[in-house]
Amino acid sequence: MTPFGTPQARNQPGERLRPEGWPVGSFGDYASAQAAVDMLSDRGDFPVNELTIVGVNLMEVERVVGRLTWGRVLAAGAASGAWMGLFVGILMSLFSESFMAPMIYGIVMGVIFGLIAAAVPYAASKGRRDFATTTQIVAGRYDVLCTPEHARRARDEIARANLGGRHRPGR
Repeated sequence: MTPFGTPQARNQPGERLRPEGWPVGSFGDYASAQAAVDMLSDRGDFPVNELTIVGVNLMEVERVVGRLTWGRVLAAGAASGAWMGLFVGILMSLFSESFMAPMIYGIVMGVIFGLIAAAVPYAASKGRRDFATTTQIVAGRYDVLCTPEHARRARDEIARANLGGRHRPGR
């Protein structure tokens, strides 16, 4: 048992096993699959540790969030460096007689290093990637799987709750 009262995973850390079980519901988004599991959990007597939510048809989605310019790159580098410098300055001020001098020194040095750390990679890219993105892994659908001994009941309760999932017949 883990400190939170749930049984430990059946596989070793780092070992990747394919999920097992029978599909009891298929949903277009994760929130709907989670709602189905939550509904079964709220019943109180359903062994939810026998359920698994599996993302199927995974894809990497990269969304462009803006154009990169030298001004934006340097501003982001300076801001990031200033925060790191502030942290280092606070640590240095703990062991110094003066409080402000180490913090100001830390912020200034952080800004300088932040500018360099941001400018060098941007200059090295030579304009090949002048935009900023965020990346996510998303699934085409989310299946709820259940162990065979509880699959029929899970499928029936999900269908009865009419949670909007495409339900597959039991095996």
